[in-house]
Amino acid sequence: MANGRSASGGSERRRDATVNRADPTWGKELTIIRYFHENEAIAGKVYDSIPDVLTTVAQRYMGDHPKHSFLFRAYHRGGFRRLADYRYDLNLDRKWSDARAGQYVYVWGKLWSQQDTTLNTGLNCYSPVTVYVNGEEIFKSELLQELYPERKTQFPLQVKYGWNDVLLCFVKTEVGFGGIYGTASFKNFPLHFLTPGIDRQGQEGWLYSEPVNEPLTSLPHDGMTEAETGMTWFPRREWTEQELHAGNFGRIFGTAEPAVAYAWTKLDVMVPGTAPVILQGKHTGGLTLFVNDQEVYSGKTNGEFRVELPRKYGAVHLVAKGECLVGEDCWGFEIGGSISEPASSRGWRLTSPHPVAGCADVWLYTGNFTPESAPTAGEIVVTDKVFDNGGTGVYWQVDLPETSVRPYLENTHYGKWNYPLGVTLFGLLQTGQELNRDDFVQYVREHIELSTSFDRYGLWDRDHYGAAGINNQLSAIDSLDDCGSFGSTLLATMASGEIRGGLDAAHRIARYITDEQERLEDGAFYRARGSGEMRHETMWCDDLYMSTPFLMRYGQLTGETSYWDDAINQFLLFRKYLYIPQQQIMSHVYDFVRGRATGIPWGRGNGWVLFSLTELLTILPNDHEKRPELLQFYRDLCQGFLALQGENGLWHQVLNRPDSYEETSCTSMFIYAYARGIREGWLEEFVPYLQAVRKGWEGITRISIDYQGNVYGVCRGSGYSFTALYYRDDLGWNLNDTHGIGIVLLAGIEAHKMNQQLSQVGLPTSLTAGQR
Repeated sequence: MANGRSASGGSERRRDATVNRADPTWGKELTIIRYFHENEAIAGKVYDSIPDVLTTVAQRYMGDHPKHSFLFRAYHRGGFRRLADYRYDLNLDRKWSDARAGQYVYVWGKLWSQQDTTLNTGLNCYSPVTVYVNGEEIFKSELLQELYPERKTQFPLQVKYGWNDVLLCFVKTEVGFGGIYGTASFKNFPLHFLTPGIDRQGQEGWLYSEPVNEPLTSLPHDGMTEAETGMTWFPRREWTEQELHAGNFGRIFGTAEPAVAYAWTKLDVMVPGTAPVILQGKHTGGLTLFVNDQEVYSGKTNGEFRVELPRKYGAVHLVAKGECLVGEDCWGFEIGGSISEPASSRGWRLTSPHPVAGCADVWLYTGNFTPESAPTAGEIVVTDKVFDNGGTGVYWQVDLPETSVRPYLENTHYGKWNYPLGVTLFGLLQTGQELNRDDFVQYVREHIELSTSFDRYGLWDRDHYGAAGINNQLSAIDSLDDCGSFGSTLLATMASGEIRGGLDAAHRIARYITDEQERLEDGAFYRARGSGEMRHETMWCDDLYMSTPFLMRYGQLTGETSYWDDAINQFLLFRKYLYIPQQQIMSHVYDFVRGRATGIPWGRGNGWVLFSLTELLTILPNDHEKRPELLQFYRDLCQGFLALQGENGLWHQVLNRPDSYEETSCTSMFIYAYARGIREGWLEEFVPYLQAVRKGWEGITRISIDYQGNVYGVCRGSGYSFTALYYRDDLGWNLNDTHGIGIVLLAGIEAHKMNQQLSQVGLPTSLTAGQR
């Protein structure tokens, strides 16, 4: 599904009047952009209280992204499988091997969008295809696309607020039928297409039609039943009479051999009283009923049952354990009797233990297990676990043909795992801990745990269905972006308490960085491959943050100093390739195809370097042999950045180009590093850096944060270029971009700690006055 707000560039945001001034360096007039009217700045509302600024920013973020969990959907295994890039393999030759050349098959799905926006999609053609969105043709394949199915074509998908029909019409040829279609960039947000029409409302996946000889004159649209379209749609959605006769366990799991399976629901008593709750019914095969893991009925062979339960207000787990008998062609159970009465009259009901969109049944099913290795009834009442069946593992299903239960992440932020959210949550964590806001800390813990507790399931889901419905980056790690930043925040959060699944995820990340991440012969991290062509054979200064803070914290956790050695070497190697000694700043990227660094000092890239080095120095023991060299590198960078601070206190998008916009995230990272260096005594002449911190924070609160806690001027995710004009003119800023929110919070926390420390040591009030 298409969710949330789009990442619009700064040019689309509200701006106040501009101010021009002459720049003797570049010989042109500069335009100073105000992101909002000065009267709306947070500086004018909370004045000099850093905690109040941080609380406003944090509460605004958490309010915009509440704690919504995964959404569970029914998924038909007879539909189309996803590939590793999250696109759907719409291979119609596999579905209709007897289709004739020239016949048409329609593939129909829908997307929900929170707003009118443009989505990037990618298509490979096995055969000619026409794409329709909301009844309008938006794309028709060309000859070269049809002749070279290995070529991926990207095209935009214009969607409106609400439901959007997406229909692909494929033509069968002698050499192929169908295509590959879906999101063009799954690392940002994969698109989950849902089943259209009203018959299977809420299921994930596409419908596909039977082959027809002529194209449709009237296209189907959401809100129609499948029958109203005049076509038969697949995969099938109903059991046959023979399958229904096999019983609920039998039609789901088969009856070929002795086996155990479970069904799980909840018994919800809505009206308390003294009259018992009566469950009665019949079963074929063995049946044992459990209420909250307590056995209440057991029958080893076919039979009927009547169970009286005390009427206690609230919901309890009701689990049915079925055992398939040898030679029987029916296996299952039915609960009838008083359950057929309206729930309002009997005062209780059976309800799904976890709602599953696309299936109204109140029971979830899992199996098969061997009788000797079946889990207990108490062990199966969870949704974040794949159950061991002695084979590849099993999860939940519903009572529909070939239909699994799968969790999907459809939030734009909460529960998502990516590198900018890693630093966002780190900022929230530090803010909560420093300001004694347990609600902030708990928000961070629960966000992280939603990902890590499902980590093992996500890997299983990926292996079974081609691409996981959750944890799209954590389940498919192939770069430092996928793991290091968020992994570092995971470890920082685990320092104050266990995170379910956190340790396993941390170990897996460490193995990836140590054993799988591409490196040069000297051991330096670089990008030999990636999700985009421009990232091949390059070294990005960003990757110091995507790796070294995690390595330092993981070394702390395990006591293995080899991880520290790796982090240290990365700084020294990246310095060799990317440092610009004349200005004491860093080039953004080294391009090994061209054999040189770009020479462009992108603001946030430099911020990542100094921020990461600050984190390393905080953990590295004072007596470590490499500490003097690293501390000198820190001081050199600090001096180089100090010379480039803008007159308003902010640093610029291109550090040495004052004609580029004032950028919030790099400013925040420099503030953070300077304030930490002052507190730790790393900066020998600290007064200029103290003034830079104060000036920078004042600039952020006047220019970058409005009174509602919105954060402006954060550069969006970057590519790279050998020209500064790309960074200045093409790489715009986003409102409330997660690349900047967390680091703004961290900058404020460090400035606040610095002020408190300086006040305590009795320095002149002229250095500490004005901020609390």
